[in-house]
Amino acid sequence: MKAPSAADLSTFLSVATHLNFSRAAVELGLTPSALSHSVRTLENRLGVRLFNRTTRSVGLTEAGERLFARLKPAFRDIDDALEDLNSFRDKPSGNLRITAGRQAAELVLLPLAARFLQACPDVNLEIVADDGLVDVVAEGFHAGVRFGERLEADMVSLPIGAYMRSVVVASPAFFEQHAVPKKPGDLRGLPCIRHRFPSGSLYRWEFERGGITQEIEIDGPLTLGDVSLMVGPALEGVGLAYIFEDMVKAPIADGRLVQVLGDWCPFYPGLHLYYPSRRHVPATLKAFIDFARAAREQNPR
Repeated sequence: MKAPSAADLSTFLSVATHLNFSRAAVELGLTPSALSHSVRTLENRLGVRLFNRTTRSVGLTEAGERLFARLKPAFRDIDDALEDLNSFRDKPSGNLRITAGRQAAELVLLPLAARFLQACPDVNLEIVADDGLVDVVAEGFHAGVRFGERLEADMVSLPIGAYMRSVVVASPAFFEQHAVPKKPGDLRGLPCIRHRFPSGSLYRWEFERGGITQEIEIDGPLTLGDVSLMVGPALEGVGLAYIFEDMVKAPIADGRLVQVLGDWCPFYPGLHLYYPSRRHVPATLKAFIDFARAAREQNPR
């Protein structure tokens, strides 16, 4: 039996990690059919079935589970050994994969990434926008960017980007037909644009003033799964929107949107960069952590 190559085993690891041929194919830069052929060739070479495949799912066989359990730490050690070589370079080199929510990517991560890549031109950075909570280890990411309260306890995290705040806005035409809310409770009964998380839950609008916090369950004619889509309907007078201030600064400044309840909308630390607690932090990630920390110290707000 011809021994499988490191590339064959790496292919197996990618499929075993994702349990999805399409995702693994994207990660490896192959077509799903080519990847499927590679896996079949590996199984024939080893003489055992590694995956149970149906039209709807992919799962590991007992043999596949055992191989995965042995190979995963071995390949991690190889990755760590290669990462150690970065300490001999003037600048880090290699790949860096980060997952982030769509608004986090647009408002904070992409502007920071542009400056980071100028400072570290040998880094290949991949950013995947996904509003759902992502297991960075299982999905093959080095790190993620999310709001701090949504992170798992076993993750190392640090604030990234400037302090943020969300604001309540509506069009002038809206307030010609509806009363201006003076306190958060006044939102009940007013048409609002709601936000539904990927988990299916609806966001309860959160407010704070003088140490007093309130969560308001709002109602309205329109529900969206992407916060950035709220700006247009708010401009058209569909309802009140609770949205990141940076996304509506221009229409507030020129009068197309009116901000209300400003004294109930404080700044908060906002987004966090998070990554698994491991003995070896890849040099590319360490460089990004240091860069993000320095950027925040220079511009906390």
